[in-house]
Amino acid sequence: MQTSLLDDAATDLATALDAEGHAVLPGLLAPAQCEALAALYPQDALYRSTVVMARHGFGRGEYRYFAYPLPPLLAQLRQALYPQLVPIANRWNQRLGRALRYPATLDAFLARCHRAGQTRPTPLILQYGAGDYNCLHQDLYGEHVFPLQVAILLSRPGVDFTGGEFVMTESRPGVQHAHVVPLAQGDAVVFAVHQRPGVGPTGRMRRLEMRHGVSRLLGGRRHTVGLIFHDAA
Repeated sequence: MQTSLLDDAATDLATALDAEGHAVLPGLLAPAQCEALAALYPQDALYRSTVVMARHGFGRGEYRYFAYPLPPLLAQLRQALYPQLVPIANRWNQRLGRALRYPATLDAFLARCHRAGQTRPTPLILQYGAGDYNCLHQDLYGEHVFPLQVAILLSRPGVDFTGGEFVMTESRPGVQHAHVVPLAQGDAVVFAVHQRPGVGPTGRMRRLEMRHGVSRLLGGRRHTVGLIFHDAA
């Protein structure tokens, strides 16, 4: 786990998130770590729930929410990444005119979530097969929402699967565009959960609405881990 990547590229990360609403951290996990996480998918005792996307109109494929305690690697990642992202999250709220500020540590933020009744863990693992996809969406879950989250690709594009690209859309009144974000095994993408600040044509700050999803898999099997920092109601 190379969380030092955030320390080494903090300025580039903030610049990319401000400009595009997402940023890639290449090689955050080693191949062996990716394979070990993907191998957890069938282990029922690790999860609090399983969602079959087609049953809810979310797309096709499955995802499973981990129960507490999280697998050690995911717990470490969540703890290490959160404080690196807090300055960006607080700066975004300031730019959007929101009074809310996020505490410096994940434990303090989760305590805030739990006091509001958001006590269910949100880190998850997703599995896609041929023809599966994930509709554009936002991972909200309650009153308290941390504005950034992280997805890590566990599978090898072109080897384990084809197709299945990570996609983000950004919209404001009258304008919408999409970003396709190529990832290699072990790469992480940090991205906006819901809204981010952006400068409009007149120079005024505005709220840009963000959604993310996965394009249709053409073949093979794809696993991804998602790290969401707020817990669910």
